[in-house]
Amino acid sequence: MNTVLAAEAGGGTARNLTITLFLVFVAVTLAITIWASRQTKTATDFYAGGRSFSGFQNGMAIGGDYMSAASFLGIAGIIALYGYDGFLYSIGFLVAWLVALLLVAELLRNSGRYTMADVLAFRMRQRPVRTAAAVSTITVSIFYLLAQMVGAGALVALLLGIKPGTTFLGMDAETAKVATIVMVGALMIIYVTVGGMKGTTYVQIVKAFLLMAGALAMTLLVLAKYKFNLSSLLGDAASASGKGSAFLEPGLRYGVDTPGDALKTFYSKMDLLSLGIALVLGTAGLPHILIRFYTVPTAKAARKSVLWAIGIIGTFYLLTLALGFGAAALVGGEAITAQDKAGNTAAPQLAEALGMDFLGGDLGGATLLAIIAAVAFATILAVVAGLTLASSSSLAHDFYANVVKDGKASERQEVAVARISALVIGAVSIALSIYAQSLNVAFLVALAFAVAASGNLPAILYSLFWKRFNTSGAVWAIYGGLLSAVFLVFFSPVVSGAPTAMFPDQDWQWFPLSNPGILSIPFGFFCGWLGTVLSKERDEEKYAELEVRALTGAGAH
Repeated sequence: MNTVLAAEAGGGTARNLTITLFLVFVAVTLAITIWASRQTKTATDFYAGGRSFSGFQNGMAIGGDYMSAASFLGIAGIIALYGYDGFLYSIGFLVAWLVALLLVAELLRNSGRYTMADVLAFRMRQRPVRTAAAVSTITVSIFYLLAQMVGAGALVALLLGIKPGTTFLGMDAETAKVATIVMVGALMIIYVTVGGMKGTTYVQIVKAFLLMAGALAMTLLVLAKYKFNLSSLLGDAASASGKGSAFLEPGLRYGVDTPGDALKTFYSKMDLLSLGIALVLGTAGLPHILIRFYTVPTAKAARKSVLWAIGIIGTFYLLTLALGFGAAALVGGEAITAQDKAGNTAAPQLAEALGMDFLGGDLGGATLLAIIAAVAFATILAVVAGLTLASSSSLAHDFYANVVKDGKASERQEVAVARISALVIGAVSIALSIYAQSLNVAFLVALAFAVAASGNLPAILYSLFWKRFNTSGAVWAIYGGLLSAVFLVFFSPVVSGAPTAMFPDQDWQWFPLSNPGILSIPFGFFCGWLGTVLSKERDEEKYAELEVRALTGAGAH
């Protein structure tokens, strides 16, 4: 079944429906944002939503923050193109939550205030630590933002029926993608600057509900199509993929055995291990997830919100299996890559195929495509708002208020700087996203996880659990992990030297792995240890105070 031709046939209907649904969602979320802006009177309201959310609400919002375009578009696409190997992303993203729950959630909620740096700087010199934390937060957030914007561009090209050689409103496919990226960026800036954490949280709750409903509906339709016979679904997926039984076994994308080239085989296996380490450890260092723990009133609510999030996210990642294999079976690898080389449009293309089967003809396909596309847009907008809020909060609270103003900035000044920061970070993300359109969005997010696990995680864990840890160790850990991860990515096949690289016509790559985590994460921990032992600074009283606060919540804001 050629869904690309179907997109042309039902193109006008799909466009009108999608644009209408998208405008309805934008109107509703802007109304929520404006309402929230009237409740946002203090810095606590802007950064932490007044700490007024229940465990369930925050769990839904965390789910909304975490189930990004990478989850919905990227993972479904990778499973549709690479079968078993794509499922590794689902497993990694889910298992990562156990690390966040067991090591970070409650302790962070008890000992911090608005940002990750509040915990790191508690027993150290403020300026160097907060500066490093702000740099790290912005870097991780921009990597993650790239993924969402790229997903938005790919989605719009599919919805408007634009593919190479066709136009819409006088725009070719590339121009339309760029226009979409700019529009999504503008909307996310509005959400953050107007609504703060309250507006962003409610948008994320609405989006989590819509995404779960959409994914569940599509999963049930896929299973109904195969009379709930999973082996028929997997068999059809394997044959339609063009890769046969290899599609259902490891080794299509990672851990590939290259006969006669032991070194290439070794690098491929190391890449798989590197990806797994980054996915599992990355969540506990993601700034936009960490700040969510500050929006609840108690440590108990923080634990509850993570448990709710695990339930919501775990269910969703099980559904991505059906979406990925369903797309492989009903759409086919060729049709997916014809629309988007990285596979980012597999889930919407599956929605179109299911609509044509169950709702009848091109109109049915266009209707379901429009609904799922609007849900995907909702996903992208909610996540980019959360990311922009995390990075602008860090710039304003950590860098401006505590480094530039040395803790003497008023709340009004701080919030004003956060709003200006959101504008600047949004503009930078828009510019960079235009160059990253050839990359799969789940893959881009995996890079963000690697950077977060390399720089932020060592500093957070050492700070919470190592009495000897000091300012020098924190700064070394953050910069060492962060710079090593970014450096290795820059010289990897992700940026140059490969057909799917950001700059496919250039070649300066020498690092053979696509995922840097296997080297950069241990290096971050090593730098934290080395910086600590080379410095004579110690403050065991302050550590004792942090330990009591982290474990009991005494003195927490």
